[in-house]
Amino acid sequence: QIQLVESGGGLVQAGGSLSLSCAASGTIASMQYMGWYRQAPGMQRELVALVTIGDSTKYADFVKGRSTISKDDAKHTAYLQIHNLKPEDTAIYYCNVADLFGEYWGQGTQVTVSS
Repeated sequence: QIQLVESGGGLVQAGGSLSLSCAASGTIASMQYMGWYRQAPGMQRELVALVTIGDSTKYADFVKGRSTISKDDAKHTAYLQIHNLKPEDTAIYYCNVADLFGEYWGQGTQVTVSS
């Protein structure tokens, strides 16, 4: 089992930046990927970005060019930075990871972008 602790988020002004982190702990069997999803009210959960075991990255179109995802393998921690935030970035952001035995979700952290 993997436990995830998310940090960062909060209230940010439009045009600003935010940094989120997700620390994994517990019994980790070869972390396959670490990523972030988001869910706005009334909307489906959607991928924001992920980084794989081989350091390949994938970004959603809506953050491409203004976001960076990275990870520290020694700390089992993933980091997400988003710049030039927009009100439509307001959502709950969830950490999502997978190892050889399963997929795990964090409890989510609220990000609110004020105009």
